[in-house]
Amino acid sequence: MAPALLLVPAALASFILAFGTGVEFVRFTSLRPLLGGLPESGPDGRQGWLAALQDHSILAPLAQNLGLLLLFVGQHSLMATETVKAWTSWYFGVLQRSLYVACTALALQLVMRYWEPVPRGPVLWEARAEPWATWVPLLCFVLHVISWLLIFSILLVFDYAELMGLKQVYYHVLGLGEPLSLKSPRALRLFSHLRHPVCVELLTVLWVVPTLGADRLLLALLLTLYLGLAHGLDQQDLCYLRAQLKRKLHLLSRPQDGEAE
Repeated sequence: MAPALLLVPAALASFILAFGTGVEFVRFTSLRPLLGGLPESGPDGRQGWLAALQDHSILAPLAQNLGLLLLFVGQHSLMATETVKAWTSWYFGVLQRSLYVACTALALQLVMRYWEPVPRGPVLWEARAEPWATWVPLLCFVLHVISWLLIFSILLVFDYAELMGLKQVYYHVLGLGEPLSLKSPRALRLFSHLRHPVCVELLTVLWVVPTLGADRLLLALLLTLYLGLAHGLDQQDLCYLRAQLKRKLHLLSRPQDGEAE
């Protein structure tokens, strides 16, 4: 039992790292572009798109940012392949999912820590003139809040304890087996299609910003392409999600019904 008990702190550490990285990601994608104020370099200090392609001071940070994003996408995709999953399962056993989550969090931390803004770079759009300078950031802020609330509410539908690797360790310690083996075929089918059920909301966060500069455009484009290629829902998945949402909302309302009686 001692080795089994040692699995629990490892899974919890992975979960805490992932949770902290998620909080940092909210700051990186929403709070910094929305509440950070206008860039130091105004419209006159920025270069056009053609001039930017010849400016090393703009291309160098963009190349660094691209490398960081490719590192994250490569890690996230490579460790999700069946070959690597089988290898990590062989050596790490029930901690395979926790290891994947921890490595993903570390890769995302590298992206956020070493990301280089490009204040002098060109912009695709920018809200500076009134009344847009007031209303556009406010509208973006409202949409970001709604998007993050929707992301958090999806926790009602998806089994995030299993996605984060905690449930695997819990079931292993209690001798219950693999959590996915106990799920219905419809749930397994959905999980094979969409292990990241926050695509639309995340795309809203990436693109709906008052100023879309070169570095933000790179971030939004690459992650949009990655999400579009890697994930997709069909009608059967949507029916399953709707049924799961109704069931869990009913379970949440039952204590209130009991109190009302």
